[in-house]
Amino acid sequence: MNKLFPLLLLLAACGTPKPEPATATAAQADMAAYLMTYFKDNDHSLHFALSTDGYTFTDVNGGEAVIGGDSIASQRGIRDPHITRGPDGAFYVAMTDLHLFARRLGYRETTWERPEEQYGWGNNRGFVLMKSHDLIDWTHHNFIFEEAFPELGPIGSTWAPQTIYDPEEDKMMLYFTMRLGNGKTKMYYAYTDDDFTRAVTRPELIFEYPDTNIQVLDADIIRMPDGRYCMTYVAQEQPGGIKKAVSDHINRGYVYESEMVDREPGACEAPNMWQRIGEEEYVLMYDVFSVDPHNFGFVETTDFVTWEGIGHFNEGVMKTTNFTSPKHGAVVQLTRKEATTLATHWGMPLEF
Repeated sequence: MNKLFPLLLLLAACGTPKPEPATATAAQADMAAYLMTYFKDNDHSLHFALSTDGYTFTDVNGGEAVIGGDSIASQRGIRDPHITRGPDGAFYVAMTDLHLFARRLGYRETTWERPEEQYGWGNNRGFVLMKSHDLIDWTHHNFIFEEAFPELGPIGSTWAPQTIYDPEEDKMMLYFTMRLGNGKTKMYYAYTDDDFTRAVTRPELIFEYPDTNIQVLDADIIRMPDGRYCMTYVAQEQPGGIKKAVSDHINRGYVYESEMVDREPGACEAPNMWQRIGEEEYVLMYDVFSVDPHNFGFVETTDFVTWEGIGHFNEGVMKTTNFTSPKHGAVVQLTRKEATTLATHWGMPLEF
């Protein structure tokens, strides 16, 4: 299952090689495929799926994980994998270090890592951070917030990390859900080192919901065509769903909007936005955990104001071919060469 992990240890020990200037981020005109990261509850591991049209996705390993969560996470499982591309041309993957069923599997003796009455449901302490220039060889680091920033006090949980390049700071920005003690979840940001091994700035709030009784989580940020930033996120109302906020700045100033932008009658979470290659449409993908079996839902927009529902996987235009019930996905565009190299590595047929 895990052809990648032996290279993780080697590269983590050697450090991340600095790319030459020629490896700068590929231009939009060079993009030809899509890579989706996701995980499954049954294995708490990292999965990859490829698409050449942005509609039909095929898992590169036949529905099996490409990296086992038990080999990279302190809790022996990962959740919420997110992938993005940096200005150095590298791919950045950030994941929650958390296993919901670790006691059942014998990884620990308690339901959670720490007492629930003190730290809350599903408590954990950090992230798994990985970086690669080819989607095959990865560096790998575990980052624990309490060790890096003890002044924050007891941290109940750190979930759903995502990464985006901040051109003002010329750094990769890590943004995430965090609960201090057993309080409400809120959304924070911090900047990372160049090798993507840790956060190097103290976490700061990136957005605060106007109703302090409502928990917010699972932020996703994308730069809009007009240069502003759109943040989609989960507001845990009744039912919980996806809202958006817009700002001129990547790390502050997001303006609250009351409308839900998903098209679900029940609860959903884990928004991720991506643009269709060569088109004006942007896709908002989200995790619909209120249906059985579990599925992803999709809406599209060209103006970030009106949103058209396009259904769930295998119930509309969006399809999967060899996997079901993905959780917490993220999509990044790939060049033809990148997609072909990845598919060849996993022995997956790929036609453009």
